[in-house]
Amino acid sequence: MRLWIVVATLLLSACGFHLRGAYSLPFDTLYINHPESSELRAVIKRNIEASTQTRVVGEATEAQAILNILSDAPVKKILSLNSAGRVREYQLTRTFIFKVGNAKGGDFLPQSSIAISREMTFDDAAVLSKEAEEVLLWRDIQNDLVQQLLRRLAAVKPQPAPIAQ
Repeated sequence: MRLWIVVATLLLSACGFHLRGAYSLPFDTLYINHPESSELRAVIKRNIEASTQTRVVGEATEAQAILNILSDAPVKKILSLNSAGRVREYQLTRTFIFKVGNAKGGDFLPQSSIAISREMTFDDAAVLSKEAEEVLLWRDIQNDLVQQLLRRLAAVKPQPAPIAQ
């Protein structure tokens, strides 16, 4: 049994697999330009503070970087219909557009977008369970969105301030 554990560990390490670790953001403080009451803002803040050394601050003037959320659009489209003309499949898509700058108007990351979609079957006989499934899919999309956002924030290369002469 121990031999199998050792072999599995060696195979996983040989293929480059490693657990996702903490992110390292290139700034110490971040302001999220989105309403305080927003669920998305709360999830982004929680993930940043839990997995990085960066603090989310309440004022843009206190921050080294500002995350400007330009658009966050969830869309539910019909993908297919059955022979009776009823919905058989939906596509859930969330498009998130943002940019990262500083308090002086400079850009660390120009306008970027993240688009995530999931397909979902639908059945009139199981409406309540399909509604619960849809809620779970939207939550999964949001979690995936936040993880992709954190990876992009970690890849930001802040430009050094110009030297005054």
